[in-house]
Parts: sequence; C-alpha cells; structure tokens
Amino acid sequence: MRKSKPKKRVVLPDPVFNESMVTKFVNHLMYDGKKSTAFSIFYSSLDVVKAKVPAAEPIDVWKKALENITPLVEVKSRRVGGATFQVPTEIRPDRKESISMKNLILYSRKRGGRSMADKLAAEIVDAYNNQGAAFKRKEDMHRMAEANRAFAHFRF
Repeated sequence: MRKSKPKKRVVLPDPVFNESMVTKFVNHLMYDGKKSTAFSIFYSSLDVVKAKVPAAEPIDVWKKALENITPLVEVKSRRVGGATFQVPTEIRPDRKESISMKNLILYSRKRGGRSMADKLAAEIVDAYNNQGAAFKRKEDMHRMAEANRAFAHFRF
C-alpha cells in the first residue's frame, strides 16, 4: 500500500485459557480454515504435555517453550556494490512471536509420531528443555548473526 499501513486485526482470546497468543498459535496451526480441528489438536497436545511435565501448568510450559525458541536477531540479505552481505538485524517483537510459533509448528510437523497432537507435545517439551529442532534453529540463527557481525554497519 502506498499511503497508509493496514490496520492490525484484533485476535480474540481462546475459550479455555482466555489468551490471544493461543489463538494466534492455533491460526498458524490451522489448515484449510479448520479452526476447531486446530484447537482440538492444540488442547490435546497440552494434555499430553501435562502428563509429561506434571510439575508445571501446561500453558506455562508452552509459553516457556515459545520463549526458549524465540530468536533475538536474524540475518537479512543486503546488496552493497556488487556483493550481497548477510546483515544481522534485530527482530520486531511481533515478528519474534510469529517466527517462534511457526518454527514450533514446522518442526512438529516434521517429527515422527502418531498424531499431530503427540508430535506437537513432544516438540513443546523439547523446546521447554532447550532441546529439539526448533531450539536448534534459533541457535543457528544466532550463530549466523554472530558470524556476520562485521557487516552490522550495513544495517538499514
């Protein structure tokens, strides 16, 4: 859009935990507009998480897992002269949240397991314990930014 930024849409909180973050996560999880299916997958995965980590509330485990896999910096390609540099940049807070949710879902789908709820629960528990593919992805992003720190002055 040339003139104005589009307005941010308000995401309604979910019915069980009354959290808008849960609804955002379910929206990322959803396929073909099947929101009730996505909600059932999410809630059943939290039931599995409750069985695996009995010491804490499952919603708190999920939030801590998201926090553990949230990247702080990323690299963006920037063309200067004839060369393309990987320039490390900080990430906006809403994009951080979105990236962490998408990574958790992506690596859950790639996991082996019976149902999506089981795979998602396993990835949540791994992220909670600072393990798993989503956590590794965050570490790789940070490592890449650290390696290209010399090009930080090309920041835009």
